[in-house]
Amino acid sequence: MNTVNKPFLAKHPNTLKIPPLGMNAIGLEEDFCRYFNHTLGWDSASVSSHHVYSSCALVLRDRLVERWRRTQRAYNESDCKQAYYLSLEFLMGRALGNALLNMDLQGAGAEAMRNLGLDMEEVQELESDAGLGNGGLGRLAACFLDSCATLQLPVTGYGIRYEYGMFRQKIDHGHQLEEPDHWLRNGNPWEIERPEYAVRVKFGGRSDFYIDAAGNTLARWVDTQDVLAVPFDMPIPGYGNGTVNTLRLWKATATEEFDLDEFNAGSYTEAVAAKNAAEHITMVLYPNDASENGKELRLRQQYFLASASLQDVLRKWVHKHGQNFSGFAAKNCFQLNDTHPTCAVPELMRLLMDEHGLGWDEAWEITSNTMAYTNHTLLPEALERWAVSMFGRLLPRLLDIIREINARFTREVSMRWPGDIDRERRMSIIDETGTPQIRMAYLAVVACHSVNGVAALHSQLLQQHLFHDFFELWPSKFNNKTNGVTPRRWMASSNPLLSSLIDRSIGDAWRTDLTKLTALKGFAGDKKFRTEWHKVKQSNKQRLAEMVASDCGVEFDPAAMFDVQVKRIHEYKRQLLNVLHVIHLYDRIKRGDVANWTSRCVLIGGKAAPGYIMAKRIIRLVTAVADVVNHDPATKGLLRLAFLPDYRVSAMEVICPAADLSEQISTAGKEASGTGNMKFMMNGAITIGTLDGANIEIREEVGAENFFLFGLTAVQVEAMRGHYDPAAIVANDADFPRVIHLLQSGHFNLFESGLFDPVVQSILNPNDPWLTAADFRGFVDAQQEVAAAYRDRERWTRMSILNSATSGKFSSDRTIQDYNRDIWHLPQVPAHVE
Repeated sequence: MNTVNKPFLAKHPNTLKIPPLGMNAIGLEEDFCRYFNHTLGWDSASVSSHHVYSSCALVLRDRLVERWRRTQRAYNESDCKQAYYLSLEFLMGRALGNALLNMDLQGAGAEAMRNLGLDMEEVQELESDAGLGNGGLGRLAACFLDSCATLQLPVTGYGIRYEYGMFRQKIDHGHQLEEPDHWLRNGNPWEIERPEYAVRVKFGGRSDFYIDAAGNTLARWVDTQDVLAVPFDMPIPGYGNGTVNTLRLWKATATEEFDLDEFNAGSYTEAVAAKNAAEHITMVLYPNDASENGKELRLRQQYFLASASLQDVLRKWVHKHGQNFSGFAAKNCFQLNDTHPTCAVPELMRLLMDEHGLGWDEAWEITSNTMAYTNHTLLPEALERWAVSMFGRLLPRLLDIIREINARFTREVSMRWPGDIDRERRMSIIDETGTPQIRMAYLAVVACHSVNGVAALHSQLLQQHLFHDFFELWPSKFNNKTNGVTPRRWMASSNPLLSSLIDRSIGDAWRTDLTKLTALKGFAGDKKFRTEWHKVKQSNKQRLAEMVASDCGVEFDPAAMFDVQVKRIHEYKRQLLNVLHVIHLYDRIKRGDVANWTSRCVLIGGKAAPGYIMAKRIIRLVTAVADVVNHDPATKGLLRLAFLPDYRVSAMEVICPAADLSEQISTAGKEASGTGNMKFMMNGAITIGTLDGANIEIREEVGAENFFLFGLTAVQVEAMRGHYDPAAIVANDADFPRVIHLLQSGHFNLFESGLFDPVVQSILNPNDPWLTAADFRGFVDAQQEVAAAYRDRERWTRMSILNSATSGKFSSDRTIQDYNRDIWHLPQVPAHVE
């Protein structure tokens, strides 16, 4: 707090207090008009719809701020332990509808808008998706924050305020084009800038070692090029409980706006160079790291997040406890969301030692007892590795600390396995083979007191393979925390028709305890209930059909099965296998093999990383096959295929309530967990999938008879390495050769010769890591079972109900309760009531 304000507030503590804001339609309406006319300065010449959305958002934000302040006061006065969730992504989606739901203002908000001649649903459509994430990792972080607030746990999210999101995806003649996603173009009414809490983040320079008066050798980081990290806070409301937690996002700015001497000399470009260089750090989510400059910028982002966040936490600690850090570990916990924030480990050591005077042992005791690490991937390319040369140039003091951590760790390994030099080399944080690199995942495992995977199989594979040596050294560190998603956004908000039906049938307690949905099992045999359930699904499918018609120009018939695969485009997720099945169905239609046919509308969506050539080619294949299938008169009423451009949270809120079939078909052993599979299950879609990630647990919960299983297991996938013969698999299959022939003949690329040759080559490659050909027959046969089940409407609806009924385990509330029970140990702290 500014010191000028302290005497004023001490003398006049009630001066700035105002009555609570109205939570009815009249109060909302009055505040809306005030913001619309006065704060935003609307006049009759304005034609921008942005004023309407911003006014509505500010009205709701005011009411969140009331609860926000009471929540923070409760945390401060109780002096409770707090957790900090560090993530490079937070895929928040739209905030307006979430605020209405969690504050129980949906009815009052809709009434207020009607009184003003507006429609609340149309107002919500004016909001841009917050461009703070890419896919499952960021959306998981958003779900976790929702659950922490709903469970009234003192958890703060820390992330980066990216000026531009991942990118806006356009499809031009079947090709992905990337356009800037300037989601902050019109500002963000949900955020509050807090410049008083800005911190300085260092880069470059050198380490200076010196001896203090007591004869201790100390270090300081000098001659650095600094940037400022300015925090912007967003409120995270819990559901119906008055708790509002914080997501603090950091923006990079220059320490000086520009060099005045350069400016006066006429060198205008040079005068603002420092400002531009600083702001690049938070300009774009995930720069293309194919170049050295891209890699450097990504490392800058990761350190910027870690340093700013840790300085913020330490500032609050020192404000309350001074330089006494003896109780710090008992009151604070840092959860690293994947390997990206691992710079937090050496940075906390640096801050404690260099800035606050602690010795190595004391600093390490605090660091190793406060840091916890969640691993989200088994893919080697997703595990952060930094060249020692680049890391040392950017973060020389941190490199000193990492080297010391590694030296001490290597001694521990040698004591446990004397003379096992190969093991020491394998486990070393710094990989000295070839160009020396820092293995950030190893640093996280060494330093953190908890290491968890995000599904039972994933955690098992971490222990058996990726981190096996470390598991042998510290088995008690490792644990599993199966992911979950918030039922507030993914059912209560995105599927109001189904939510209303469930509320009428079993009550609304499921919104905060998803296990209550088990009561729906008793309705699966009720024909009247099944009829209502089916009507809800058909209504949701009609809404999706309208979106597909608008965005893709393809007509989907709601009476057909909606077969959906929406997720990041990657070879391990096997959108290619899905397209091969569509080609197989098309081939059957062209051969007249349509007896007992099940009409099917296939929807595929997702973004390919800008530098991922094969992923982009798969998108091109999807669009090419769709163009042929959708324009062939023979497929009318039988088969449709669409690629949905610019897949995002708000699109998923329309898609997942409407899906009949959920495609979760990754190569076994490659998907850490998946969360789309959970969203679809909650909303009554039936899964077709491999035994991968959380699919295994979904199948366990719903029962094998309500899940369509196919494909190799993770063990079988590994066993096939080295003697995989996809050409023989194709040749020995009754249908596969025709599918390959259609691809090789250019049937889907008549005017672009050879376009899909690399795709065919990848399928037939004996070293194909994704084993697409190996699972083709199993996938086709499982899809035949799907088609037969869908034709029996009563059976399918029963399966749909049972999927929702058994989805309770996959609430992020359960996941967060697991994190808190086993790792964080936070108290539940209700917000103050005034």
